[in-house]
Amino acid sequence: QVQLVESGGGLAQTGGSLTLSCAASGFTLSYYGIGWFRQAPGKEREAVSCVSCTERSTSSCDGNAYYADSVKGRFTIRRDFDKNTVYLQMDGLVPQDTGVYSCTVNVPVYCGNSWYKRRGPLDAQGQGTLVTVTS
Repeated sequence: QVQLVESGGGLAQTGGSLTLSCAASGFTLSYYGIGWFRQAPGKEREAVSCVSCTERSTSSCDGNAYYADSVKGRFTIRRDFDKNTVYLQMDGLVPQDTGVYSCTVNVPVYCGNSWYKRRGPLDAQGQGTLVTVTS
Protein backbone atom coordinates (compact mmCIF):
# COMPACT_ATOMS: atom_id res chain seq x y z
CA GLN A 1 0.00 0.00 0.00
CA VAL A 2 1.42 3.34 -1.07
CA GLN A 3 1.45 5.68 1.90
CA LEU A 4 2.95 9.01 2.87
CA VAL A 5 3.08 10.31 6.43
CA GLU A 6 4.08 13.87 7.32
CA SER A 7 5.44 15.01 10.64
CA GLY A 8 7.37 17.88 12.16
CA GLY A 9 4.77 20.59 12.13
CA GLY A 10 4.16 22.77 15.13
CA LEU A 11 4.37 26.27 16.48
CA ALA A 12 7.19 28.62 15.56
CA GLN A 13 7.92 32.30 15.98
CA THR A 14 8.75 34.64 13.11
CA GLY A 15 12.29 33.98 12.06
CA GLY A 16 12.26 30.48 13.48
CA SER A 17 12.76 27.13 11.81
CA LEU A 18 10.95 23.85 11.42
CA THR A 19 11.77 20.69 9.51
CA LEU A 20 8.93 18.69 8.04
CA SER A 21 9.31 15.01 7.17
CA CYS A 22 7.48 12.98 4.56
CA ALA A 23 8.01 9.27 5.16
CA ALA A 24 7.05 6.94 2.35
CA SER A 25 6.04 3.30 2.52
CA GLY A 26 4.83 0.83 -0.06
CA PHE A 27 7.09 2.24 -2.77
CA THR A 28 10.67 3.40 -3.25
CA LEU A 29 10.57 7.15 -2.99
CA SER A 30 13.83 7.69 -4.86
CA TYR A 31 12.21 6.73 -8.15
CA TYR A 32 9.56 9.44 -7.98
CA GLY A 33 9.17 13.17 -7.69
CA ILE A 34 7.82 14.38 -4.37
CA GLY A 35 5.99 17.64 -3.92
CA TRP A 36 4.95 19.72 -0.96
CA PHE A 37 1.78 21.79 -0.91
CA ARG A 38 0.31 23.96 1.80
CA GLN A 39 -3.09 25.39 2.51
CA ALA A 40 -3.73 28.30 4.80
CA PRO A 41 -7.14 28.78 6.41
CA GLY A 42 -9.58 30.22 3.92
CA LYS A 43 -7.08 30.12 1.06
CA GLU A 44 -6.44 27.88 -1.91
CA ARG A 45 -3.82 25.19 -1.85
CA GLU A 46 -0.40 26.50 -2.80
CA ALA A 47 2.48 24.57 -4.36
CA VAL A 48 5.58 24.95 -2.21
CA SER A 49 8.36 22.72 -3.49
CA CYS A 50 9.18 19.66 -5.56
CA VAL A 51 12.26 17.46 -5.81
CA SER A 52 13.25 14.67 -8.14
CA CYS A 53 16.49 12.79 -8.60
CA THR A 54 17.95 11.03 -11.61
CA GLU A 55 19.60 8.32 -9.51
CA ARG A 56 19.98 7.20 -5.93
CA SER A 57 22.39 9.93 -4.93
CA THR A 58 21.94 13.32 -3.30
CA SER A 59 23.99 15.03 -6.00
CA SER A 60 21.58 13.84 -8.67
CA CYS A 61 18.85 15.87 -6.97
CA ASP A 62 20.78 19.11 -7.43
CA GLY A 63 19.16 21.24 -10.05
CA ASN A 64 15.95 19.27 -9.76
CA ALA A 65 14.47 21.12 -6.81
CA TYR A 66 11.78 23.72 -7.37
CA TYR A 67 10.42 26.31 -4.99
CA ALA A 68 7.58 28.77 -4.93
CA ASP A 69 8.83 32.36 -5.10
CA SER A 70 7.36 32.98 -1.65
CA VAL A 71 9.70 30.41 -0.04
CA LYS A 72 12.75 30.56 -2.29
CA GLY A 73 15.91 31.15 -0.29
CA ARG A 74 14.23 30.15 2.96
CA PHE A 75 13.06 26.57 2.38
CA THR A 76 15.19 23.60 1.34
CA ILE A 77 13.88 20.26 0.14
CA ARG A 78 16.07 17.17 0.39
CA ARG A 79 15.89 13.41 0.35
CA ASP A 80 17.21 10.65 2.57
CA PHE A 81 17.32 7.59 0.36
CA ASP A 82 18.11 5.19 3.20
CA LYS A 83 15.12 6.37 5.24
CA ASN A 84 12.83 6.67 2.20
CA THR A 85 11.96 10.16 3.44
CA VAL A 86 11.82 13.67 2.02
CA TYR A 87 12.41 16.67 4.27
CA LEU A 88 11.36 20.28 3.95
CA GLN A 89 13.69 22.48 5.97
CA MET A 90 11.94 25.78 6.65
CA ASP A 91 14.01 28.70 7.89
CA GLY A 92 13.16 32.35 8.32
CA LEU A 93 9.52 31.52 8.94
CA VAL A 94 6.91 34.27 8.64
CA PRO A 95 3.23 34.24 9.59
CA GLN A 96 2.31 33.82 5.93
CA ASP A 97 3.87 30.36 6.09
CA THR A 98 1.09 29.21 8.39
CA GLY A 99 -0.96 26.35 7.01
CA VAL A 100 -1.36 22.62 6.66
CA TYR A 101 1.57 21.16 4.75
CA SER A 102 1.15 17.93 2.86
CA CYS A 103 3.42 15.89 0.65
CA THR A 104 2.36 14.02 -2.45
CA VAL A 105 3.82 11.61 -4.96
CA ASN A 106 1.18 12.63 -7.50
CA VAL A 107 3.65 14.90 -9.29
CA PRO A 108 5.84 14.27 -12.35
CA VAL A 109 8.69 11.79 -11.88
CA TYR A 110 10.99 14.65 -12.84
CA CYS A 111 9.45 17.79 -11.39
CA GLY A 112 10.26 20.45 -13.97
CA ASN A 113 8.71 23.86 -14.24
CA SER A 114 4.99 24.03 -13.58
CA TRP A 115 5.29 20.66 -11.84
CA TYR A 116 2.22 21.46 -9.78
CA LYS A 117 0.05 21.51 -12.90
CA ARG A 118 0.88 17.94 -13.88
CA ARG A 119 0.17 14.55 -12.39
CA GLY A 120 2.44 11.63 -11.61
CA PRO A 121 2.14 7.87 -11.89
CA LEU A 122 1.06 7.36 -8.28
CA ASP A 123 -1.85 8.99 -6.51
CA ALA A 124 -0.99 9.32 -2.85
CA GLN A 125 -0.87 12.21 -0.44
CA GLY A 126 -0.25 12.41 3.26
CA GLN A 127 -2.74 13.63 5.82
CA GLY A 128 -0.85 16.87 6.38
CA THR A 129 0.93 18.51 9.28
CA LEU A 130 0.00 21.91 10.71
CA VAL A 131 2.52 24.72 10.83
CA THR A 132 1.66 27.84 12.79
CA VAL A 133 3.95 30.85 12.74
CA THR A 134 3.32 33.64 15.21
CA SER A 135 4.51 37.22 14.91
